[in-house]
Amino acid sequence: MPRFFSNEITEDTAIISGSDAVHIGRSLRMRIGDELIVCKNGIEYSTSIQSISDEQVICKVNSSCKSTAEPNVNLTLFQAMPKGDKLDLIVQKAVELGAARICPVITSRCVSRPDKKGFDKKRSRLQKIALEAAKQSGRGIIPEISDIMNINQCTELLAKMDHSFICYEKGGKNLREVGLTSDSNIGIFIGSEGGFEQSEVDECIEKGITVIGLGNRILRCETAPISAISIIMNLTGNM
Repeated sequence: MPRFFSNEITEDTAIISGSDAVHIGRSLRMRIGDELIVCKNGIEYSTSIQSISDEQVICKVNSSCKSTAEPNVNLTLFQAMPKGDKLDLIVQKAVELGAARICPVITSRCVSRPDKKGFDKKRSRLQKIALEAAKQSGRGIIPEISDIMNINQCTELLAKMDHSFICYEKGGKNLREVGLTSDSNIGIFIGSEGGFEQSEVDECIEKGITVIGLGNRILRCETAPISAISIIMNLTGNM
């Protein structure tokens, strides 16, 4: 069943507007009475279409339930900026696997170093990638792509979480050993192509962030977040 997101949902009515309304009427060729899913804040609303135009689609809410696709942990991926379009893939897969937020970070070894203004257009595209991945994977929320941040901002946020990790290419604790719990906020920090400076790892340790490893093989910067999120979701019963 087609899935859309909207903030305009009441107990009885869901309204879908903008490009999604055009897509429903012109591309999907849906008609009055057809059913679709509308999501807001992790709740899925089963609806049937009452009226269609290019401006908005008005739907009757028939029932609602908590999305079963949303994990019982709130995971934030802090990803050091990779080169090229690798972040597109990372965002797509992180959303599919259950991340709630993706935060791009500038670290010492990042080759790609856009300023905030230069990142704004890229962020808009990444948010669209997150939206499409959320639809495709049946998510109940659209994960957020944050503004680009520096390492100090990143580590301050990580330090406030229930479980926080930096994935270091020289190794660290195994994720099976760190006592992950459900219903918790989890943050994981992944490096760019060149990994991390030792000073950056030391800063994380000083703030209580746990250093972890992902095995004996060094993973590419686009592979590491996929692996780490998959392991975390499995260990917390979300796979």
